[in-house]
Amino acid sequence: MGKRTILAVILFSLSATGFAQKAKTKKPPPQGTTVLWREPSDIESRDLFNGPGGESMKPDLSRVTFIRDQAGGGYSTNYRVRDGSGKIWVAKLRAEAQPETAAVRLAWALGYMTEINYLIPCVRIEGAPASNLKKCEGNGFANVKFEARPAKVRRLETWRWASNPFSGTKEFQGMIVLMSLINNWDLKDDNNKIIFVPNGASGPELQYILSDLGATFGKTGGFLSRSRNKPEDFAKSKFIEGVEGNRVRFSYSGKNSGLFDNITIEQARWIGSWLSRLSDKQISDAFRAANYTPDEGQLLTSAVRSRINQLVNLGR
Repeated sequence: MGKRTILAVILFSLSATGFAQKAKTKKPPPQGTTVLWREPSDIESRDLFNGPGGESMKPDLSRVTFIRDQAGGGYSTNYRVRDGSGKIWVAKLRAEAQPETAAVRLAWALGYMTEINYLIPCVRIEGAPASNLKKCEGNGFANVKFEARPAKVRRLETWRWASNPFSGTKEFQGMIVLMSLINNWDLKDDNNKIIFVPNGASGPELQYILSDLGATFGKTGGFLSRSRNKPEDFAKSKFIEGVEGNRVRFSYSGKNSGLFDNITIEQARWIGSWLSRLSDKQISDAFRAANYTPDEGQLLTSAVRSRINQLVNLGR
């Protein structure tokens, strides 16, 4: 055996040993209680302007610095940034920032696990790449959604619409109804995330969240007809087609439309009963938090209230 062959064998052996050691030391996935929904006993008093993070978790905008592009491959531009206090955020720019901010607040108000986000009307991001994105005063970016990345929270794998621990439950079916109510046409598994929260309400938790709700508050439909962040489209679109037996027929034509085939009247009215406990002010606050104009906010609030009433009155 030549010297080169012997050297190659030694290197291969060392590489294999290193790989085996890494495999042995790989940490097992974290364990915790699986959570999709938690009863919002305080729903009437929830603050839909500040949302799930409240006033205390808002980003420190005294200085925001660019870290890197947040790869996603989707519609929006996403930057990983650091705020003035050193906290890490994902900043989402373009048209999905506003509707996602409002959608998260509605989902959170109903008891669903969500991200923590805030819409910043105008913010300067030091070191951000040059772009033709919408700008505002002081060469800042307009309508940027800041999504928190808490240090102790781990983002794990995606979860699937077709197979998950909650399939068939009223809570899961209610979430599907909510997706139709806000016209979320982008129901793909890539937009779902499991996050590990070590200090959740029940101890360590595996929270099943919808991590991307940007394709909302427009109209559903095919590739050329659907829209996002179009209040007039949302207000004009139809929500419920009717009832067949004990099943509700939704006017939904987005991705994964088969999810809506087996929603019962009881399940739809269940989520409707929770939604009906929100005041018009709370709903309006969700859109105000997303920096919609007063006219847009009023249009969206009226449309959401109309859809809530349709759910509550199903089968009557």
